[in-house]
Formats: sequence, C-alpha cells, structure tokens
Amino acid sequence: MKSMNSIETKTVRDLVVEVPGATRVFEKAGIDYCCGGQRSLADACASAGVTVEEMMNSLELVKSSPAPAEDSKFLNATLAELIEHIVAKHHVFTKTELQRLRALVDKVHSVHGENHPELTQIRSLFQNLSSELEPHMLKEEMVLFPYIVRLEAASQHQQSVSPPPFVTVANPVRMMMLEHEAAGDLLERIRKLTNDYTVPPDACISYKTLYEALAELEKDLHQHIHLENNILFPRAVGMEKQSGI
Repeated sequence: MKSMNSIETKTVRDLVVEVPGATRVFEKAGIDYCCGGQRSLADACASAGVTVEEMMNSLELVKSSPAPAEDSKFLNATLAELIEHIVAKHHVFTKTELQRLRALVDKVHSVHGENHPELTQIRSLFQNLSSELEPHMLKEEMVLFPYIVRLEAASQHQQSVSPPPFVTVANPVRMMMLEHEAAGDLLERIRKLTNDYTVPPDACISYKTLYEALAELEKDLHQHIHLENNILFPRAVGMEKQSGI
C-alpha cells in the first residue's frame, strides 16, 4: 500500500471507495464508514482503539480477496442502477424489518422488561429510529431519487434539466446525511444498551431473535448508508455541478 502518512490522512470514505471490501474491515473493527466517512483513517482508528498499522495490514489482505458483489458492482454503476438497488434491497429490507421488529420489541419488553429495565430504553430508541427512517426513505423515493435519475438522464443526453424546487441537489443531500447521522447515533445507543447484542442468560427465543435481528438491521443500514453517503450522493452533487445548475 502507500506510505504510512498518505494512508493516515486519507478519509474513511476515500478508502471504502478505493478498496472494495474495506467495509468488511471497518465493520469488524467498529469503525463508522457510513456516517463517519469524512474522518481521517488516523482519527477513526484512534476512536475505535486500533492502530493504523493494523488497519493497513487488514486492508492489504482484503485487497487480495474477492470483493463483496455490492461493493465492486456499484462503484461504477449508473446512478439509476444504484438507486434501484438501494430501494429494492435496502429500503424494502428496512421497511419490512421495522414493521416486524416493532411487534417483537414490544413482546420482549412486556415479558422481560421488569428484570431487564434496559429494554424500556431499547424500545424507545427503536421507536425513534423507526419514526425517523420511514419518512426519510419516503422522501428519498418520492423526491430526491427521481431528481437524481432525471439529472443523470439529462447529463447522458447532454440536455438540460429543470431546476428542482430545492434549488440544488446538495440541499436534500445535506439533510439526508444529517438524518443518516441521527439514525447512526440511535443504532450506536441501542448497541451499547444491548452490550453488542449479547443476550442475557434468561433470554427466551424471542429475546434472542430480537437481538439477532437488531444486529442484522444495523449491519444492513451501515451498508445502505455507505452506498448513499459515499457513492450516490457525491456523484450526484458532482454531476449537477458539471451540468451548470
């Protein structure tokens, strides 16, 4: 890889774009590569309690491994293809899981809440997460994503596109990223309250299922937000600037 200094000063976002498969390394190390992608690798490693040398070695290893299909495929996909994938895979999964887990978290809380008071906070945080993510995805699907698709089509045909009511794509992108950060904070708080989704000795099947599902939801949202924050949004903003809007 490159020299130590050049790697240390690269942002996490730069590395997940340059090294397909880097998301797996960062996920394992507990480094936020979606909402925290603008931090330098050195800062991210310091926060996660790992050394830059360890990260360099892990990134070197993953470079020689087959990249996850999602990472490698969508770095160079059209924005329309990327949006279709985000909606079909990540939005559908998130909506389905939010609906399923609302009932499950209520059930587990009603049975185990007395002995595990942290479940009251977990239920409240999950309700907040659900309340934020559902309108967030609707705004993307109904407003932001259609504009990006029109923008790309116009760019491909060297045509102009009508200015959007939000003036520039950078405005809703900024708002979506702030909402991503808020969702990330809620997920982090849930993870801490669950002790990294470690079920207690008296956990029933529903309790175990809930923690497993929350962990999977968090993992999927990390990849979901990574595709938007680190690939889709920067490319859309750059494309709009090139079009002169």
